[in-house]
Formats: sequence, C-alpha cells, structure tokens
Amino acid sequence: MFDDLKRLRGAVENRRIESLFAEDAERAAAFSASCGGMLFDYSKTQIDAEIRAALVSLCDAAGVAARREAMISGERVNETEGRAVLHTALRDRDGEDLFVGGEDVRAGVRSTLSRMRKFSGEVRSSGQYDDVVNIGIGGSDLGPAMAVLALAPFHDGPRCHFVSNVDGAHIQDTLKGLDPKRTLFIVASKTFTTIETMTNARTARDWVVAGGGDPGTQFAALSTAAEDVADFGIAAERMFSFEDWVGGRYSMWGPIGLSLMIAIGAENFDQFLAGGKAMDDHFRSAPWEQNLPVMLALTGIWHHQICGHPTRAVLPYDQRLSRLPAYLQQLEMESNGKSVAMDGQALNCTSGPVVWGEAGTNGQHAFYQLIHQGTGVVPCEFLVAARGHEPALVHHHQLLVANCLAQSEALMRGRPIEVARARMAAKGLEGAELERQARHRVFPGNRPSTTLIYPQLTPFVFGQIIALYEHRVFVEGVILGINSYDQWGVELGKELATSLGPVVEGKESTAGKDGSTAALVAFIHAQGG
Repeated sequence: MFDDLKRLRGAVENRRIESLFAEDAERAAAFSASCGGMLFDYSKTQIDAEIRAALVSLCDAAGVAARREAMISGERVNETEGRAVLHTALRDRDGEDLFVGGEDVRAGVRSTLSRMRKFSGEVRSSGQYDDVVNIGIGGSDLGPAMAVLALAPFHDGPRCHFVSNVDGAHIQDTLKGLDPKRTLFIVASKTFTTIETMTNARTARDWVVAGGGDPGTQFAALSTAAEDVADFGIAAERMFSFEDWVGGRYSMWGPIGLSLMIAIGAENFDQFLAGGKAMDDHFRSAPWEQNLPVMLALTGIWHHQICGHPTRAVLPYDQRLSRLPAYLQQLEMESNGKSVAMDGQALNCTSGPVVWGEAGTNGQHAFYQLIHQGTGVVPCEFLVAARGHEPALVHHHQLLVANCLAQSEALMRGRPIEVARARMAAKGLEGAELERQARHRVFPGNRPSTTLIYPQLTPFVFGQIIALYEHRVFVEGVILGINSYDQWGVELGKELATSLGPVVEGKESTAGKDGSTAALVAFIHAQGG
C-alpha cells in the first residue's frame, strides 16, 4: 500500500526542507489549508506536489469518502462491537432525520441537551454551589478537564475540579478546602461500575455525609445504568444518559460535557458545538488537498508510516491548551494503537505513533534540546492563537508567538558547522578547542513541523480544533484499515487488577501468580501495605 510513497521518501531523504522554499516562493500558500479562519501550514515538511498526490491517492484507495458517510449516517462502522459511531450527531441537532435501531437520534440529542441546559442553569443561578467536582476517568475526565481549562476566560459559573485517579491523594487533595455542603459532584461512568470512578464517588459521598451535606441534592450522574444510579442514591431527574454509539473519548459534546456547560454557560457550550459542526461540514465537503483533517492525517502518515519517525510531539503555544497533549494521547493512541486490521488479520504496517507534548514555552526549557539536537527526528505539531485574551498583556502574547514561529524555523533551518565555527572563532577560540566547541553548537535542522494558527481560543474555535483531531484519527484509521472505535487493549489490565485486588488486600494468596508479581506483593505486605 505504501510502496510508492516509500520510494518517494528514499528520493528526498537527504533534501533540505528550506530548499523547497527557495525553489517555490509560493510554497507556504500551496502547502497549507484553511477553514473558518483557521490555517494549517504543513509547508515545513518534505511533502512536495508529487508526494502529496501520492498521499491523497490513499484516501481514494481506502474509500475514506464512503467510510466517512457511513459513519455520519449511522452505519455500524465499529464492527467489532456492532455499534454506530455518532459523536458528530451530538453537535448537529438540526440535521436530517437520523435513525439508529429504530430510534430518532436527533430527537434524543435535543432532549438531552435541553435537560442539560435546564440543570446547568439551575446550578449556575441557585447560589447553592461554590464548586463542582467531576468524577470520571479516561474519556469521562480528559475531555471535560481539558475543555474547562481551555475556556477559562469564559467561566462565570462555579469552580470546576476533576478527580480521576484511584490514588486517594487525588480526591483528598481536590476536596481539601471545599465545603461539603456547597459542592456538587458529577459521577461520570457509562456503566456505573468503573472501579476507579465508583471508588472515588463513594469516598465523595462519605465526605458529604460526614460534613453535614445532602447526597440527594449534591450528586448527579452521567450514565446509562439507571438501576445502579438509583441504588447509589441519585434521582432519575439528575441522571443524564448517552447511547452506545458515543465512545468515551468522543463524548464531551454530550452529557460528559456537563461540567463544561456549568462552567461557561449553555450559550457558550452551544458555540463549542457549533465549532465542531463547522469542522464536520468542512470535512464532508472540502477537496482532499484543502481538507484540514485529511491533510493533518496524511502528514501524520507520511512522518510515521513512511518516514518511520516513532513519536509525534503536540506543542500548543497556548497555556490553556496545556492538557491537549494528554487528551490527544488518549484520542489517538487508544483509537489507532492496534495491531489487527478490520478483517482480523495482522496489520502489515506500523499503527499509531507515540503522542506526547507540553505547552510552549515551558517545553523549550525541557525536551526541546532533544528535538533540536537529539539523534532521532520528532515531527512537531505547533498550535498558536493570533490573539490572546489578555489585552493588557499583549506583549506577552507577541513574545509567545515569536517563540512558536522561531522554534519551527529553527527545526527546519538548523545551524551548520561553518556558522558554529565562525561563532567560536569570534569568541577567540582556535584549533582543536574551536572545533570541539563548534560541534556542540551544531543543529542538524531539516526537522519537520506543522503549525495550526487560529484567531483566538474561543468556544467555537475550540470546537473546531477538537473535531479536527477527531477526524484526523478517523482518516488515519481508515487508511490503515483498522477500527478506531474499539479499545480492547484496556481490558486485560482491568481484568487482572480485579483479580489482584484480594491478593494485595491479603485476603488471597499469590498462588498462580508469576514470580515477579508474587515478590512485589510480598514486598508491599512487608512494608505494611
């Protein structure tokens, strides 16, 4: 499938990226795409017209267009679980009729959003709550936690906090300083059996009771398990459910986003949905070469599957997007971290890269040393807003943008040995010492990066960004021939953790466990654990 692209890769392997700009003064415009005021620049890569044409042909060969319509129209594209994949429906309340399993999806989405608006409005206006604590894990935590931070300038509701880790330190530190009578808890678990979430939820309920609060009025549930929710003590009118066609890591557009709606208000939440819908429309209508999700996906495939770069750094030069790399770790690695194709056969290529990153400029004083001078190449994806939200601190934002653009330029240009030698000579060094010091100051350059620039991080733009990355994952998955919407890889560890619980508690022996696990349990017991 990738033979032609690998041949093209071999032909350009030693070509300098900056030479492409010397050859084509219009390269930046030719190798970028835009949508709704957002610009995606992939010109600082080795992708040229011939390579792009070969990449684009992958979309047609894999049937991306047909698969895209199948997903959006409610077909069961999650074939291993027999489910539709309709997170796009959560942000398209007014589209054409859409039925799944005989049920009107649009009507259900509108009804749930209406209930969310009513509930969040009451929470915001009642004066009863100072704080809201969302208890979830994975997609029930990463999305809303990242979103609440991203849209901080729009907060006018109660303070929002997030608890996910079963480590008691997480809930202990979160509850410290909160009032057990004035805190609302949102328990987010589709099955209401997720062990980390339910352990934390029970601890929170005990804390409320001990502090004189009322769990009956201070808890809400995001779940489909009505009976278990009722057994926990949460009334039906405080439960918000979502269907099995919404995967956890794609779910913050609906009830999982309740904490975000409480923080920023229903109108701003609507703008978030509208941004996602705008990106959906662009994804469905734009030609491949001008399609942001497609070109983001194809650039990723070029760097990982073709060039063999094992990791991808996501570098938002936007402090409020500091949780975006962690969010994308789940979105991309849980979706496309597979080794089996849709037909059950072993994948004949590598699947998703390792995704990591940190907000700029913090990362510059940490791992940028490696991405500039390390022996491996790390493709970088920069994100930055043209404008910040702090008009009195505009010079801060200008410095931030200058750093972002400088880093992508430095990765491409580098610093050759001749320049490094001249610098050392100017400092008075000579001979072997000059050569030694100069070599430490060489930057190989020719390292690829992309840049996504958006006007300002508003709810609408934030919705665009998240939908952009969702569709990027979809396109990569279709081209690779895998199911991006199951996550069987998380199951085995959960099963073993359940069986190990009684062993760690000392209620069962380590018989049948491997020697390493048995020895580790023995050490824990010896230390009083």
